[in-house]
Amino acid sequence: MTFQKLRSEEMNRLSPDTFRSAQKFPIYVMLQNIRSMWNVGAIFRSCDAARVEKVIITGYTATPPRKEIDKTALGATEWVAWEYVQNPLDAITRLKSNGVTIAALEITTNSVRYDSLSQQHFPLCLIVGNEVSGIDDEVLAACDLALEIPQYGVKHSLNVAVSVGIALFELIKASQRNCVM
Repeated sequence: MTFQKLRSEEMNRLSPDTFRSAQKFPIYVMLQNIRSMWNVGAIFRSCDAARVEKVIITGYTATPPRKEIDKTALGATEWVAWEYVQNPLDAITRLKSNGVTIAALEITTNSVRYDSLSQQHFPLCLIVGNEVSGIDDEVLAACDLALEIPQYGVKHSLNVAVSVGIALFELIKASQRNCVM
């Protein structure tokens, strides 16, 4: 068997305008005090690939346009819906009032595997936190559940942008799964 790479025009990509109006998966991603603008850009790029509903930027996380974000986002900040809310608790309150499940991506005493969710948990907002300290305690306390990605090495830590990419595609599958946790 041989493989030939597809050219961009052969990939059936959406245009930015089509993306904006396309149906999204019922997933929001909240960034809470992310230090690295490169991580912010990489998360936007993953959110584009996963066609999420919206990115919610909070705290001191940098917002577009910034050259460091743009470098890794590759334009995704132009068509992935996003908003800035200073206080993540305000955004959480609004999301919960709209029936959105709030899920921290954090290893905690009661966290569940990221691949254990089902359709009943959606719409869902995945919250990721600071690269060093994680999600702030008061934000974690406002979450409905905590998800963890199993890890088998020494560090038990993944880059935040990598974690988002891993989690998003499992969440897409879960949003369409009928079994319960």
